[in-house]
Amino acid sequence: MSLRVQSVTRDEHLAFVAARPSASHMQLPSWGDVKPDWRAESLGWTDGTGALVGAGLVLLRPLPRLKPKRYLAYLPEGPLVDWHAPDLVERWLEPMLAWLKARGAFSVKMGPPVVVRRWSADAVKAAVADLGAHRLRDAEATSYEPRALEVADRLRRAGWQQTEPGGEDGFAAGQPRYVFQVPFAGRTLEDVHSGLNQQWRRNIKKAEKAGVKVVRGGAEDLPAFYGLYTETAERDRFIPRPLSYFQRMWGALNAEHPDRMRLYLAHHDGEVLAGATMLTVGVHVWYSYGASTGRRREVQPNNAMQWRMMCDAHELGAAVYDLRGITDTLEESNHLLGLLRFKVGTGGQAVEYLGEWDFPLNKLLHRALDLYMARR
Repeated sequence: MSLRVQSVTRDEHLAFVAARPSASHMQLPSWGDVKPDWRAESLGWTDGTGALVGAGLVLLRPLPRLKPKRYLAYLPEGPLVDWHAPDLVERWLEPMLAWLKARGAFSVKMGPPVVVRRWSADAVKAAVADLGAHRLRDAEATSYEPRALEVADRLRRAGWQQTEPGGEDGFAAGQPRYVFQVPFAGRTLEDVHSGLNQQWRRNIKKAEKAGVKVVRGGAEDLPAFYGLYTETAERDRFIPRPLSYFQRMWGALNAEHPDRMRLYLAHHDGEVLAGATMLTVGVHVWYSYGASTGRRREVQPNNAMQWRMMCDAHELGAAVYDLRGITDTLEESNHLLGLLRFKVGTGGQAVEYLGEWDFPLNKLLHRALDLYMARR
């Protein structure tokens, strides 16, 4: 039975997401409100009975100075469709491409939420310790998802082009292909705690003895978080987002669901030493943004804050606690390797997704965009 792609309302889109165990926060209708430079639309796949069987948030960004307007269409970590359907291309993706082309899209970028392989914490530690290993992708994985390779093959044969992780740190230009996750499903909080490495357990105890207090903040505490965030950006050499971005996130996500986004702050002797945002969709919980000062690191505020967030996520019924992106590079000289080691201490697993894929509907404009992005 053929499927039809059409615009759907925010309520229809949100109801579809709510009926699933999890979906990326970037596939929520509210995520479009976080990105004012893009035009957001909810699209849905309906079957012959009119039932909604798939949904996606598409962000449309116009190329400047073109009339009529032409758009890059982006579906971050989506859409929410049956990725393992044997007729994935014909039934699901071709109608989407036709719909987007009719809306003026010259190129489509999407991020299939399909896991390729996983590395246990021990496997990642072994790869980091191996002087001959330069990238995580070259290390032996703990488990593989064979159906993911079938999806990749279908996409390539249909003309989709995979975006390779770029840069020295292995991060793609869009969403991270490699993330670190702590499985919670079927585990007690004691199980999760015992899965932490010795250093993590020691640091949590040290923070408690030092009197570190982790509290939940509100919108009024975002400027305090932001001060730590800009300090972190300078220390870790990345370009910070403006405060207005986090205020917009808070307003948009929590207007959609009152507990979608949380803010945690670690206090010690009247000073805020660390802060982090946490996002929840279904049974998937993300540690989204983190920040800390270089002062008083000996009281271990980051471990204390993460453990409080993990406890709260477990209480919410999370099946997975997602620490988001990690570097694929295992070189000691890479400044992101310390962050990887920190996340590995949770006892979770590194996860590789299928990455982002492009479909050039207009090859000339798509190539022009590639050249522009390469020069930025």
